[in-house]
Order: sequence, then C-alpha cells, then structure tokens
Amino acid sequence: MTTFSSTTATADVLTADLNPRGNPMLLEENLARSRMREAEISAERQRLAHRLVVARRWRRLAGWAERRAALKARAL
Repeated sequence: MTTFSSTTATADVLTADLNPRGNPMLLEENLARSRMREAEISAERQRLAHRLVVARRWRRLAGWAERRAALKARAL
C-alpha cells in the first residue's frame, strides 16, 4: 500500500511507502537505500574488473618468467 501525504507547516516529513509492518518509510530513507545499493553494485563490479586485470597481469608475468627461464636453461 502506498500513501502520499503533503508536508504541514510543523512537520517536514514526506511519507512514500508503507513497509510490511505498517510503519511509514520516509522518501529520503528509500532514496538513501537505493543509492547505497547502487554504490555497492558499482563497487562490486569495480572489484571484479580489478581482479580480472590483476589476473591477466600475473598471467603475462608468469609467461614471461617461463620464457626467460627456458632461454636461461638453453644457455647452460
């Protein structure tokens, strides 16, 4: 159930939704939760991208070290 009420001169509260327990949720709280969730999702994506970049870097380094070790082994 959604309720919308206007603010009065004494109270600057704007209710937007009713949660399952029936307590009115403030619009600002809903927006803050939404922004926090978006920030968490963005941070999760950035962490995944960083891990992929780091894995690629280590794979390149391991390949270079393997080639270098093979060259040194042949030189002996």
